[in-house]
Amino acid sequence: MKKIDGHVHLIRALAGLNGKGRLTPLGDGKAIFDDGEVIQLIPKGWGTDQVLAENFLKIMEQHEIERAVLLQGSLNGYQNYYSYQVVKRYPEKFSAAFAIDPFAKEAQKIVKRYVEVLGFRALKLEISEGGGLHGYHRPFSLTTESRVGWIMHYLAAYPGFVIVVDYGAAEQSSYQPEALAELARRYPQLDFVVCHLSFPNADRPAQLRNVLQQFAPYQNIAVDLSAVQDIEGERSNAFPYPRSQQDVLCAKEFLGAKRLVWGTDSPWSATFNRYEQLATWLEASQLFTPSELHAVMYANAERIYFKPDHIEAFRQSEDLALKNFRCP
Repeated sequence: MKKIDGHVHLIRALAGLNGKGRLTPLGDGKAIFDDGEVIQLIPKGWGTDQVLAENFLKIMEQHEIERAVLLQGSLNGYQNYYSYQVVKRYPEKFSAAFAIDPFAKEAQKIVKRYVEVLGFRALKLEISEGGGLHGYHRPFSLTTESRVGWIMHYLAAYPGFVIVVDYGAAEQSSYQPEALAELARRYPQLDFVVCHLSFPNADRPAQLRNVLQQFAPYQNIAVDLSAVQDIEGERSNAFPYPRSQQDVLCAKEFLGAKRLVWGTDSPWSATFNRYEQLATWLEASQLFTPSELHAVMYANAERIYFKPDHIEAFRQSEDLALKNFRCP
């Protein structure tokens, strides 16, 4: 079966930041936050402090993954430029989104550079309280914050541009599914992807149904299914993850199979469940017909992230900043 992993994080230089402070590598895939929490960020055998494209290509080959989508987040530190280098080096294998802190002084300059010069046609807004902007900024809304508004108005000139949003869990100040529905209404020419199926909880199905009912009228909203197992607290011995299956069935009911994107959220999620399991659980669950499964595992990600004009924008891009650089 053809597969595109729709949610992957490569790490060239680990320098994470969230509400727990900086994330510093310790070797052997481990890292420590400034508050003292130690995590196993990278699965054993994938790398010590890095997950480079060449290593992940081996994992993709091993598990018959044809292509992957590279996303960014504060947890690992933005890997924007490395993602650009990877897509230029392996255009047949990867697409990528860049990330931005809209509160950065030069945010507008950064956005223009990544779109107009480097050819990106996808943006990741990692705003979650747990792993993103709400962990170290005051709470803000995607629909009323003027700094975000400028970005959205600018990107609206690029039909088909993809906005990927992780707004975290319902108990976090960053949680705002209603904002995604409003953005989709305001910008019908853009595609929106909500990460992690909006952080479901199988014990509260009404909450997920409410979110999906808000999304349902807008065909330009899709959801990715990455890390649902982590969120539901399901580990390898629960394969193929009955709680996660309940969530996905709900999403299929309200959105249909053509608005669901499979992904793994590797590397971190592959420390809780083996990548092999993450790559096969939907097939094992038998929730979808063969044509629906093809859409979820491959065709939807291809339609959203690998648009021909997006691929061409990357192909034609040239970074004059490096070309013109001279050591003093």
